[in-house]
Amino acid sequence: MLGLGAEFPAFEKTAVVSREKGKEFQTISNEIHTAEGKWMVMFWWPKDFTFVCPTEIAEFNKNAGEFKDRDAVLVGASTDSEFVHLAWRNNHEDLRDLKFPMLADTSKSLAEELGILEANEKIAYRATFIIDPQGIVRWVSAYDLSVGRNVEEVLRVLDALQTDELCPCNWEKGEATLNLN
Repeated sequence: MLGLGAEFPAFEKTAVVSREKGKEFQTISNEIHTAEGKWMVMFWWPKDFTFVCPTEIAEFNKNAGEFKDRDAVLVGASTDSEFVHLAWRNNHEDLRDLKFPMLADTSKSLAEELGILEANEKIAYRATFIIDPQGIVRWVSAYDLSVGRNVEEVLRVLDALQTDELCPCNWEKGEATLNLN
């Protein structure tokens, strides 16, 4: 798996950005965040039309404003096609009004470069990457296919990374960081 300090791979993929007829799809690249000097949080799920995945996607969506407030671009991704993403959004109440793109990595090239493909089915693990404005991976987490992640923890880590200081165990935004002087 792509690790800390590595440069996040360049990518250009189709994503579902809307349910509005004629405006559903857009090509996005890694410049979605680097061009504006923003952080990027990219989270991956294994398969559309499953059970755990929409709970995570809905929770990320519920917190989309929190990521935006932290100058972070939020991107969701799986190895399903943009057409499957759109059908899922159209058919699942919790996914209809997403505030972030659903990236389609149908070639599995980005997931493979990230090292997050499950060996047998070649689907993405539940991986989350926090990438700084320079395109460097600052945090990675991966979960087994059956376990959903905690979006509040992703926000907590993003907050800690953005302080550029030492943050103790269980640190929360607004608390003191460690002062070595």
